[in-house]
Amino acid sequence: MTVTVLLVDDHPVVRSGVRAVLSTEPGISVIGEAGSGEEALPLARALRPDVVLCDLRLGAGLDGVATTAALRNLVPAPAVIILTTYDHDHDILRAIEAGAAGYLLKDVAPATIAASLHDAAAGRLVLAPEMAQRVVATMGSPRPNLSDRELEVLRLVSAGHSNSDIARALFLTSATVKSHLVHIYTKLGVDSRTQAIVKGRSLGIID
Repeated sequence: MTVTVLLVDDHPVVRSGVRAVLSTEPGISVIGEAGSGEEALPLARALRPDVVLCDLRLGAGLDGVATTAALRNLVPAPAVIILTTYDHDHDILRAIEAGAAGYLLKDVAPATIAASLHDAAAGRLVLAPEMAQRVVATMGSPRPNLSDRELEVLRLVSAGHSNSDIARALFLTSATVKSHLVHIYTKLGVDSRTQAIVKGRSLGIID
């Protein structure tokens, strides 16, 4: 059985490299490429690939998780494997919760990618044993539920911006920024900007 694949990555060089690698693997046929989640959806509807191999970070617009959720709502729905350089428990869990069949790092062997594509097309979950254990552990522990605005504030804090800088960037008052920080500290169980950055990175909710 030949597995048909749609590649989704915002870097043309990466797409070309993955296509070249997969062209040497038997039973794999790359039938299309997209540079964004927005491009991927109509292509997936038209081409009906068995599996979509999608990057996690896709620049502006839909990220890999949002793209996965949208692809899984298509009829018929392709299987989706996230192929990325990001190895955060939070990202892995988000992808699986969105309906991804698997999560692979870009340094895996070409044969592993090919085998994973076959597994995903057959309806099997593609996760290395140690990654599966981490997902289970993460699911068993409470995760902070930061709002989109709180995540924006935390990301700007991690980039070294002051409260006044953040207020200007997000068109907020300084008092509102301070209020967001109080909520962030409470949800993360920390009491300083530095601790919030460290905790946010360890959870994979900021880079």
